[in-house]
Amino acid sequence: MSSLIMLGSEPNSSDRQIRPFSPAVRAGDFVFVSGQVPVQASGELVIGGIEAQTRQVFENLRHALALADCTLDDVCKISVWLQDARDFGAFNRIYMECLGQHRPARSTVESRLMIDARIEMDVTAYKPQST
Repeated sequence: MSSLIMLGSEPNSSDRQIRPFSPAVRAGDFVFVSGQVPVQASGELVIGGIEAQTRQVFENLRHALALADCTLDDVCKISVWLQDARDFGAFNRIYMECLGQHRPARSTVESRLMIDARIEMDVTAYKPQST
């Protein structure tokens, strides 16, 4: 589809395997950020509980959004997968810390994740393209 702009290169993981997706894709004025898990730039999983892992996911989201010249303030929808629903309260504290007064629409579910992490998040941002 010619109206899609892939942003960033295919991400690597700690096993150095290229993953078959883009960190972010712009479709017109919308930016879709792929699911982010709590891994550092090296691909290593952040050790720690839900608080440390949520902070890392937000850092990864900021980085992916920046590829499209967006920030967390441009996010209009967030999807969250928690490995354990008992983390919901602690997750919400960090979520509010990272977003301040910005309150995008959000869905949160408990789900087994593809890696041994406590959280995954993806976002949709809206930022009109410069003319």
